[in-house]
Amino acid sequence: MAYKDLREFMAALEERGWLKRIKTEVSAQLEITEITDRVSKLSGDKNVALLFENVRGYDYPVLMNAFGSYERMALALGVEKLDDVADEIREILKLPYVSLQNKLSVVSLIPMAKRAINFPKYVKNAPCQEVVETEPDLDKLPILKCWPLDGGPFVTLPLVFTKNPATGKRNVGMYRLQKYDKTTTGMHWHIHKNGADNFRDMKAQGGARLEAAVAIGTDPVVTYAATAPLPRDIDEMIFAGFLRHKSVELTKCKTVDLEVPATAEFILEGYVDTQESRREGPFGDHTGYYSLADDYPVFHVTCITHRRDPIYFATVVGKPPMEDCYLAKATERIFLPLLQQMLPEVVDINMPLEGVFHDCVIVSIKKTFPMQARKVMHAFWGMGQMMNVKMIIVVDAHVNVQDLHEVWWRVYNNIDAKHDLEIVEGPLDVLDHSSPMPKWGAKLGIDATKTWPEEGHAREWPEEIAMSEDVKRLVDEKWASLGL
Repeated sequence: MAYKDLREFMAALEERGWLKRIKTEVSAQLEITEITDRVSKLSGDKNVALLFENVRGYDYPVLMNAFGSYERMALALGVEKLDDVADEIREILKLPYVSLQNKLSVVSLIPMAKRAINFPKYVKNAPCQEVVETEPDLDKLPILKCWPLDGGPFVTLPLVFTKNPATGKRNVGMYRLQKYDKTTTGMHWHIHKNGADNFRDMKAQGGARLEAAVAIGTDPVVTYAATAPLPRDIDEMIFAGFLRHKSVELTKCKTVDLEVPATAEFILEGYVDTQESRREGPFGDHTGYYSLADDYPVFHVTCITHRRDPIYFATVVGKPPMEDCYLAKATERIFLPLLQQMLPEVVDINMPLEGVFHDCVIVSIKKTFPMQARKVMHAFWGMGQMMNVKMIIVVDAHVNVQDLHEVWWRVYNNIDAKHDLEIVEGPLDVLDHSSPMPKWGAKLGIDATKTWPEEGHAREWPEEIAMSEDVKRLVDEKWASLGL
């Protein structure tokens, strides 16, 4: 199903008992973070979304931890489980082979194309513009200071809309915003991000300002789409339309030439000055460490629009597991079919929560030729944001990469340190603090597949211990009577 807005998603959460309303007065300075952090690490039905209805000094409630479990993340995307989205993508990727021999009519592809592509719809009189404030004041928003050493309060779930000055193509990314004062924030554009590309292109053209708009509190699929690692020329709003099976409604901003989600709770309109930078950070980040302070561009807010009685949507990141881990898991499952299109030998992948997205990837492959694990490692490091992965572990097809106990058993028993470790140098995530150099360093590949004679292993590889099938069936039949 497609939620028309954040409120409809909240109603679905509450209906299932997955949202808790907190009426006790709390502070946006650290206290909401501590409560949310504790809840996000609880198990079962105690880990719920939180709506803080009484935030000291503010008129607006704060929604937290809405995506903080596999079940809530699946509900956000309108599916029973995250792999359902991947299965749908696999169906769409089964495009018929068009040739003179089978004479397939192009018309037969139209239903599939309609299923895959839902272009945005443009509307007027949008809910996000029920209130227009041309004298903006960010102090009215319950922007969180999350951790004690943070450089200030940060907007943590912002959807940042910009256009490329040369092509006019839209980009939507999630880049944190440190609030400096009533009308300015930092714009935390990493150098590898498409928003930063648009900024550099505008600066190269001699432009003084890059217009930007920030949406806070969109429907859950649109929020997720802003985090997805899409190629530069893929419109995030079209991708969101595919995921929700319905077009995203956009509306024109009041003061900048950009379109934003019509049902968002808040819209911040303004510009980024191409000649200005300011110290931003530190920030308690999803690595579990503080990212260091550095100079970043400045976003000037010239107008704020919002719904009547808006809800402020936020998140907190830190030591896993936290809410952002489940957003990352959605990406892992959704993009697996596309990864398999480029690397057909890939069976499954797992990006463990402790690896915080970019530090570890475990991949199982159907091994058919020598050194294939090396080929897969380097292919991963050559694809988009995968370039930042610090450790890639490759195992054979029959290994369940979702079972970390099995993975570690394979790694500990199968590798020869001299021959099965691959160390290369290349780009690293800006947040990586372990490398002596910022933004690049050494990365490790571990080949934990069975080593073949063609790969230099002359010794016989032993058989794995396994019980015979007839004995397993016999014990299965007796199991109920054993009282175990």
